[in-house]
Amino acid sequence: MAEDSGKPPQKPYDYLLKFLLVGDSDVGKQEILSELDDGAAESPFCSGSAYKTTTILLDGKRVRLQLWDTSGQGRFCTIIRSYSRGAQGVLLVYDITNRWSFDGLDRWLKEVDEHAPGVPKVLVGNRLHFAFKRKVGERDAQMYANRHSMAFFEVSPLCNFNIHESFCELSRMALQRNGMERLWRSNKVLSLQELCCRAIVARTTVYSIEQLPLPTCVKSYLKSYALTTTSTQLKYTHSQRKSNGRKLRFISTPTSPGSDTRTSCVPRNSCTIS
Repeated sequence: MAEDSGKPPQKPYDYLLKFLLVGDSDVGKQEILSELDDGAAESPFCSGSAYKTTTILLDGKRVRLQLWDTSGQGRFCTIIRSYSRGAQGVLLVYDITNRWSFDGLDRWLKEVDEHAPGVPKVLVGNRLHFAFKRKVGERDAQMYANRHSMAFFEVSPLCNFNIHESFCELSRMALQRNGMERLWRSNKVLSLQELCCRAIVARTTVYSIEQLPLPTCVKSYLKSYALTTTSTQLKYTHSQRKSNGRKLRFISTPTSPGSDTRTSCVPRNSCTIS
């Protein structure tokens, strides 16, 4: 059977974002990029700049990142200006062992804000594996990030620490800014904690949770989750029955084993149709 030539090819990603890595020379921007999977056959180089493509999985959606790296030298400021106009996110990179690279962030921040105002930014302190040579305190960097409304990560390409997390956070910020997060909110991948809570609550009752061999904090969370889920389901059922013109009569139940024995022993949150 001949293939349908009129059908457009399916994209290998759901979203495409363009990010810019800025910072002084020798802060390790290429070290950070080297830890990411390369999504292209080659990364083109032009005029001292290069970009690399990679794909990450964010809440069940494939996000293709186009990462542009500049040399960090002053003679490439015109290139930074042109790249900033189309950027959807910026990573400001400094070296935690080089105070001068941290002090120079204001210059890069001013350049980005001038040509791409409002673009989400993440501050990245590189070379955490040289923490014994630290010249920039983590508290100072965190305060700087808070002052400029940026997320903050300290990363280590040697240990592959926080590299993926920093790009995921910047991607989330960029998608939220462009209003695209709502498109996949219904398809969000559940966390392991959410899945475990669903499985446990579906197979036990609120009162039986106390008997489970679990830490007190976990049992408290399970109780809260069970009550919230049951309450939500009950409100939905009540609205459906009310729309059909039928009334619901709730039967009071004991809230604890020592409550009044004259009350009906109907399961909690149950109701009958009158």
